[in-house]
Amino acid sequence: MADGKTPAPRVLVLTGSASDLPEIEKMVPLLERFGLSWRIEVASAHRQPATVHRLVAEAEAGGTEVFVAAAGMAAHLPGVVASLTAKPVIGVPLASGPLAGFDALLSIVQMPPGVPVATVAVGGAGARNAAVLAARILALKDPQVAAALDAYRRELAEGGR
Repeated sequence: MADGKTPAPRVLVLTGSASDLPEIEKMVPLLERFGLSWRIEVASAHRQPATVHRLVAEAEAGGTEVFVAAAGMAAHLPGVVASLTAKPVIGVPLASGPLAGFDALLSIVQMPPGVPVATVAVGGAGARNAAVLAARILALKDPQVAAALDAYRRELAEGGR
């Protein structure tokens, strides 16, 4: 994106570690099903705060509409992203450490006033729900995304996954 030639995705997914990718990539099939452009970046809120700041600033300038931030344990990444943008931020708590993601869940849902983060379930199920939530947000202004969501909901009602 920094080259000015690659358009910003509608959904930018940030995750704190490359080890998170197997769980967070579970959202990709749904993002694609809903016709949403996306990109996943790895940047830790603790180890690479300047990189997180740059990625969010570039995405905002390029027109990214929704951010998804996934992290485990202290899970500061979703809150940091939410502090850097007025766009919707969806937090995905990831299972890690002795509390199996409960610590990440509590960290994400306890944002200070004015720094809201929408939160989904822990792990891969949460990643899939983050994709659906991003689509629901974007469907408010995009009839094609709304139609894709309606088809998905009908499939779920008929017993699909």
